Amino acid sequence: MSKMLSSLTYLPQPCMLSVVIPVYNEEEVLAPFYRRLVAALADLPGRFEILFVDDGSTDSTPLALETIRKHDPIVGVARLTRNFGKEGAISAGLQLARGQAVVIIDADLQDPPEQIARMVQAWQAGAEVVNMRRRSRDGESSLKKSTAHIFYRAINLVSEVPIAEDVGDFRLLSRRAVDALNSLPERCRFMKGMFSWIGFDQVTLDYDRHARLAGKTKWRYWRLWNYALDGITSFSTAPLKFAMYTGFISAVGAFVYALYFLSKALIIGDPVQGFPTLIVTILLVGGLQLLAIGIVGEYVGRLYIEVKQRPQYLLYNYQPALMHGAQAGGLAS
Repeated sequence: MSKMLSSLTYLPQPCMLSVVIPVYNEEEVLAPFYRRLVAALADLPGRFEILFVDDGSTDSTPLALETIRKHDPIVGVARLTRNFGKEGAISAGLQLARGQAVVIIDADLQDPPEQIARMVQAWQAGAEVVNMRRRSRDGESSLKKSTAHIFYRAINLVSEVPIAEDVGDFRLLSRRAVDALNSLPERCRFMKGMFSWIGFDQVTLDYDRHARLAGKTKWRYWRLWNYALDGITSFSTAPLKFAMYTGFISAVGAFVYALYFLSKALIIGDPVQGFPTLIVTILLVGGLQLLAIGIVGEYVGRLYIEVKQRPQYLLYNYQPALMHGAQAGGLAS
């Protein structure tokens, strides 16, 4: 049995480009994705490696990856002990990548591997981070497009760091940018925000995102909602301020309301009827209190996770690429 490993650092070997692909139950798309990726990399100068990070897949993904790796020595495979989520898989790939530049791309072929050549050119021109902005998003519902549009605008309204809008995980990072990300110890990782937080010279390129080739997306709306909460709480304290201001306004309003009824009873002599008003007021104040407690609870929960200092992921095994270079690609033909 392979020895269980945590976040280990392997001795680097010279390599111009590493392509990191987090995968989870993607058996249907791995072969065509691999063929297109190798074809896209074939004309690039220098040496490269392809690193698949299996995020605890439960289908035939591990077998498919092993088949690809046996026929092509530029392919490395890292397998996590369970499903740690895409942020954990990306973190593992960045820790293990040995290239002077690292490209992150999904295996579903929504992000065209042919765009990597443009990204490398921008990097060679001096960019430390090359963001890929989605000009169009084929194969996605209007609801998903609109909610994604709203999310990026909303988080930039409250975030302390500007986050690139309409940019997913598809991007290129220089070695300096990767090392900076790897130095961040946080466990609750919102990678899109962290990519912006590290700074450096960043360039944004536009491209058209395609429909998923096969399989189903792993991002259901509930997971997307929780992911949005992670992003907001990781890069802004605005919800806490919102709770404070809401409580302050409610307290002032209640005080003014109380003065009104007191004056009405003492000066005019009008008895206070107000049973419905009392019920509505109690429900309103109770709801606001629960809302504030819930907001505080979100931050406390993330503090709880950080304090435990558990690793971001655990490696079940890691089979690094045996060699780097465009001459490889045994299954690409």
